[in-house]
Amino acid sequence: MLSIERNPKNKVYDALIDLCFEVCDEFHLVIRTDMGFIGDLPDTLKVFNDSFKIMKKESEWASTILGDGATADVYYFKTDEHAKEIIKSKSRSLYDWLMPSLPEDLSFFKNGEVWMATSSHEKECSFYPKDEEASRIKSIKGLKVKEMED
Repeated sequence: MLSIERNPKNKVYDALIDLCFEVCDEFHLVIRTDMGFIGDLPDTLKVFNDSFKIMKKESEWASTILGDGATADVYYFKTDEHAKEIIKSKSRSLYDWLMPSLPEDLSFFKNGEVWMATSSHEKECSFYPKDEEASRIKSIKGLKVKEMED
């Protein structure tokens, strides 16, 4: 497992997003309905149109487990070029995916398994790469990562 040490911004963010979209086949964004204000965030997600797969009310997602029966709206999307451009244009850093401005916890999946899990509120991001994927993550210029125990 790898962990990001510093919020990827601008060119580093773009390179990270490019790699995620190359390696993974799905991503999710979360609207924390348990936190109160959601404003027009569901409408914000409409820009993904053809990339949208499904929305589930869940108490657990890639980076978070809620207690006390709370749930959030977890939106799943295909990793296609359209979605990648939106992800890169809506934010210039990974941890800016944070309510109330944007949906949060941008995370990626490969073949149904978590590949990159982000907790925006906690400013944490972990990778679960296979084989050569770890070296590809580490090779992103300016991305500060460290090895973690699984």
